[in-house]
Amino acid sequence: MIECLNLSKQFGHFKAVDDLSFTAEKGQVLGFLGPNGAGKSTTMKMITGFLEPTSGQIKVCGEDVLQNPQLCKEKIGYLPEGAPSYGEMEVGDFLYFIASMRGIAPRQQKAAVESVIERVNLTNVYFQRIETLSKGFKRRVGLAQAIIHNPEVLILDEPTDGLDPNQKHQVRELIVNMSKEKTIILSTHILEEVHAVCDRAIIIADGRLVADNTPNEMEKMSRYNHAVSFVSDLDSGLLNKIKALDCVRDVSYDARLKETTVFPSQGLFIFDEISDFLKSQSVVVDSLKMEAGRLDEVFRTITQDSKEREVAK
Repeated sequence: MIECLNLSKQFGHFKAVDDLSFTAEKGQVLGFLGPNGAGKSTTMKMITGFLEPTSGQIKVCGEDVLQNPQLCKEKIGYLPEGAPSYGEMEVGDFLYFIASMRGIAPRQQKAAVESVIERVNLTNVYFQRIETLSKGFKRRVGLAQAIIHNPEVLILDEPTDGLDPNQKHQVRELIVNMSKEKTIILSTHILEEVHAVCDRAIIIADGRLVADNTPNEMEKMSRYNHAVSFVSDLDSGLLNKIKALDCVRDVSYDARLKETTVFPSQGLFIFDEISDFLKSQSVVVDSLKMEAGRLDEVFRTITQDSKEREVAK
């Protein structure tokens, strides 16, 4: 549904996107991750036809974005960074305007607007001017205009930015429900969101692709994969005993949180061993868990390594 091949974008001497290639399939939610300035928004703008690439090719639903821009844009719903809109318009009027611009027949516009108002929960601000809305409501108006024409492809730049926890949950549920029939690319800095909605994630740094995998597979790259964490007030003697166990590679202790993390030797599952050891030492713990891995740690490691390689050049 989306194909990017050797995509590059240069602004003067600055290369924002550098030979980037990836695809996104129907029914897939692709998380688009990277530090600030990595090239995420620039790539999204090129996919939607807002920016022309310096080189490379983009196809949306089999159509070349440069050769058939109008046809491609009809198939795309786009929530840009900042959710720009017409602040002086009321929410309802703005969505009717978008419905008209999207080519929805006049007799179908009322149903389209009412449906999207309900799905994004905008009923209470229907007659309110957009410029008077909170950041969260402006974001929801932006999402509403992106999906009002039921596009095959959704490009969402930070869709839950500014939303409260309940609103984030609602939007994530909406994205998951829509994904069954659409292709969705979303950028986010909220790594828990990747777990909540994404089937796959790619990480870019300095405009280049540095990782492409499912969130679960990325977690396995974390040094926390299969680590055992527990909360208890330990002294240095017990920590040293844990560290001396044959199955243990390393131990860290957060004195503020009273949390100990035990890292296993390569490839081992050590939950039972650590549990048995704590029982043998009569250690009372508030919680004990085996970790799948930490996506934030993988993200930092991958992007920092990329930055270090760039500096070394």
